[in-house]
Amino acid sequence: MTTWHIAGAQPLGGEPVDIAISDGTISAILPTGSTPAPHSTLIEAHGLIALPGLVDLHTHLREPGREDAETVESGCRAAALGGFTAVHAMANTDPVADSAGVVEQVWRLGQTAGLCDVHPVGAVTVGLQGERLAEIGAMADSAARVRIFSDDGHCVNDALLMRRALEYTKAFDGVVAQHAQEKRLTEGAQMHEGVVSSRLGLTGWPAVAEEAIIARDVLLAEHVDGRLHVCHVSTAGSVEIIRHAKARGVKVTAEVTPHHLMLTDDLVETYDPVYKVNPPLRTARDVVALRAALADGTIDAVATDHAPHPSESKDCEWAAAAMGMLGLETALSVVIETMVNTGLMGWAEVADRMSIRPARIGGLEGQGRPLAVGEPANLVLVDAGASWVVDPAAMASRSRNTPYRALTLPGRVVATIYRGRPTVLEGRLV
Repeated sequence: MTTWHIAGAQPLGGEPVDIAISDGTISAILPTGSTPAPHSTLIEAHGLIALPGLVDLHTHLREPGREDAETVESGCRAAALGGFTAVHAMANTDPVADSAGVVEQVWRLGQTAGLCDVHPVGAVTVGLQGERLAEIGAMADSAARVRIFSDDGHCVNDALLMRRALEYTKAFDGVVAQHAQEKRLTEGAQMHEGVVSSRLGLTGWPAVAEEAIIARDVLLAEHVDGRLHVCHVSTAGSVEIIRHAKARGVKVTAEVTPHHLMLTDDLVETYDPVYKVNPPLRTARDVVALRAALADGTIDAVATDHAPHPSESKDCEWAAAAMGMLGLETALSVVIETMVNTGLMGWAEVADRMSIRPARIGGLEGQGRPLAVGEPANLVLVDAGASWVVDPAAMASRSRNTPYRALTLPGRVVATIYRGRPTVLEGRLV
């Protein structure tokens, strides 16, 4: 197997070192300027930040069934370019990933792509219909070893089903990831309910529709001592509920998307469907609260909610457009812009929220590990001083629905190392 010598990288932004990689593991941490081992391939990394490979808890890879929007392979290419070495593929495929057969298919497609670990998320209910539990045990026991279950895109509205899922997953230390949306409060909703929606005359998606479900579910999780994960938290009120639950010892974790850290509902005034997403873009006050919660650890993870759509689903009038945005290739840059460059987080916290904690929540082995001798060689090298202009046409995803088009974002992924071999070098797929 090829060995690699990374010269001059700065782990978590610290002092420069050389990192030797052999047989898929970090074999040595050396003073910078050390002589590479014989037959090693040199990766010049002076001035680059080294982080553990990023882990995404919330990725829509669309395959099987919607290969016009994305495939496992194209999504993995986007993930590698974004610095990810593991992603969790959501269950809203066609057919739905509600059985051992479908999750194993997705898992094997990820293995074939060979660009990052692909961990399928199993559906909580059959067909995402919210009527009866899916084959949770069979998916957990399958080759895919599913540990996260979610009806994302749909809320598990039935409290009894939610309770049963939280109880069932305890048997194998699984977690139920809830898309918190009270259905009756969001019928016909087009954007966040507030001043902008009133001015535009669009049906609003109130913050309380998210907060009410989270409040119910943390009580259920506390009652059965189960593990709850809250998907794409978007409101200040949700943050306070989660903070209070954690203080009581409830087993609840939460994620926030890059777009909810950066974008606000006033962008909807353009009527550009690229800004249509679920949950919707919220207010500047919510953004401030989400950033603070990510910084203090109330929110555990940044998750992309990468949601590719074909052009016909976005290049249309607002009301008819699909909800969702791309996220894999821009996530780290948005976190640098909103959290690092604002002084809210350092590089150690970035590694914690984008790698270490997500891997822990997903029960992953070999991901989210320290950059230390003997650890699996999953890491990303970042040029924090660089910037780049987002060009949808240049993205690896099959879709183009990025809300950051033509924006200049900070930070550039120079190299991604997956299981000891580069998938990205000099910012390009190998």
